[in-house]
Amino acid sequence: MQAEESGTPEISAPGSTNGKNKFRIKIITRGAIIRLISLALFLMVVCLWGYFFMIRMPGKSYKGQLPALTDKQILIRNELLRDVNQLAGEIGERNIWSYKQYTIAGDFIEASLVQAGYKVRRQGYEAQGKTCYNIEAEKAGTKYPGQIIVIGAHYDSAYGTAGANDNASGVAATLALARYFAGCTNVRTLRFVLFANEEPPFYHTDQMGSMVYAKSCRDKGDNIIAMLSLETIGCYSDKPKSQKYPPPFNLVYPSEGNFIGFISNMGNSRKLLHTAIASFRKNCLFPSEGGAVPEIIVGINWSDHWSFWQHGYPAIMITDSAPFRYQYYHKPDDTPDKINYDCMARVVSGIQSVIAELDARE
Repeated sequence: MQAEESGTPEISAPGSTNGKNKFRIKIITRGAIIRLISLALFLMVVCLWGYFFMIRMPGKSYKGQLPALTDKQILIRNELLRDVNQLAGEIGERNIWSYKQYTIAGDFIEASLVQAGYKVRRQGYEAQGKTCYNIEAEKAGTKYPGQIIVIGAHYDSAYGTAGANDNASGVAATLALARYFAGCTNVRTLRFVLFANEEPPFYHTDQMGSMVYAKSCRDKGDNIIAMLSLETIGCYSDKPKSQKYPPPFNLVYPSEGNFIGFISNMGNSRKLLHTAIASFRKNCLFPSEGGAVPEIIVGINWSDHWSFWQHGYPAIMITDSAPFRYQYYHKPDDTPDKINYDCMARVVSGIQSVIAELDARE
C-alpha cells in the first residue's frame, strides 16, 4: 500500500517552512527584555540613591603626604601619649573583673578633669554587684546654655585586655579636648563624659554606662543637639588591604587604613554627620571617610553613640573602624606601643575644629 493512500499525516521536520506543525523556541521575548531593562534601571537608581544618600560626603578627603606636626599638635600628641600610657600601661585592664584598676582609672580621669578646671559629677549605678560610674565635666554655654554638645568615650576595657586603642585612645582624646576647651569661650554647653561598661556583657543593655546616661538626659529633658562618640582612634596604616569593610562597602571605600571614619545611622544623625565631616575636611589635613548607614550593617552601632540613638538624640561615632583595621582588637596585645600618636594628634586637632563649629553655628 502506498503512503499517499494510507491516510497517515505527514510530520514536518523542525525548522521546515512547509509543514503544518512548526517548532520555534523564543529564548528572549520582548516582555523579558523589558523586564530586564526595568530591573537594571531600578538597581541603578538604588545604587545612585545609596551613593548620594549614604556614602557621598561634603568636602574632599585629604590625600598626599602628611605635613609635619604643628606645635599645637605636638602638645596634643604628648598629652595623648602620657594618658594612654597611664590608662593602658600603668593601670591596665579596667572593668568589673579588675575592679580596683577600674576605680583607679575613674580617679585618674576625675583628677585630670579637675586639674583642667572643671567641676566633676559622677553618676553611679549598680552592675553585677559593683558600683560603676559615668564621669561628667560640663562647661556651660554663654549664649545658648540649654543646647548641649556631648563629647564622650568609654573608659572600661574588654576582659583580659589593657585596652590601649579600645578605648584608652578615645578617653585620652576626650581629656585633651576638655583641656583645650577649658580655655575657650563656648556659646553652647559642652559636656565631656567618660562612660562605664561599654564592653560585653553590658554592651547594648540597660547597664551600659552610656545607656544609663542617655536615659537620664532624656528623663531630665536635656536638649542634646550633638553627641560625638570617640571609639578606637589610634590605628593607621598606608599599606594596601590594611582596611576591611562589611559588604558592600568594600566596593567603594579605600583599602588603606590611613583615614579616620565618621559614622551615623540614616535618621536624624545624618545632618550632624555631614556638618562634622565637612568641618574636619576643611580644617584638618588628614584623610577622612564617612557614611550614613543602616543600623543592620555590622559595626555601625558598636559604641556609645548607639545609646543616644535609642533616646532620639543625634549622635555619630568617630573611629579608626576597630576590628576592620586593628589586628589587636579585644586581645591582650592591645597595648600603648601599638598606637600611632602622630596621626591621632592630627585627628584630635581636627575634632577641635568640629566642636568649635558645632558650638558657633547660628
